[in-house]
Amino acid sequence: MAEKVILVDDIDGTEDSDVAKRDFEVLGRTFTIDLSEANDKRLRDALATVEQFVDRAREVKAAGRGRKAASAAKVKGYTNSDVRAWARENDVEVSARGVIADEVYAAFIQAHPDAAPDTAPDTQASDTPAPPADQPDDDA
Repeated sequence: MAEKVILVDDIDGTEDSDVAKRDFEVLGRTFTIDLSEANDKRLRDALATVEQFVDRAREVKAAGRGRKAASAAKVKGYTNSDVRAWARENDVEVSARGVIADEVYAAFIQAHPDAAPDTAPDTQASDTPAPPADQPDDDA
């Protein structure tokens, strides 16, 4: 038993004998569609027009994620401008812009103990280690 395949134009729904599977490429991706000769010509003309625009355009890159916030303040109660001003007054080499070296922050904190950033309680080391969970305390 023979089967007859009738291709239908995916754009206008016609069932003409000139409807065929047509492959085309857009921006490096290949697509296929069933089109008549007339609609295939429209597609090729449209792609040629788009190609002219793409050839003369600049690609826009997706926006990146914003700058990362500092994980912790380097000094408490002072600004980076304060640190730079102190460093210049005390002949400590400091960049005029950008990242301030950790050594500069350390020297500033040594001169200004109140500028030491707070440390989270869970990150402070304990003087006495906790006993293992499976062993009772000696005091019990």
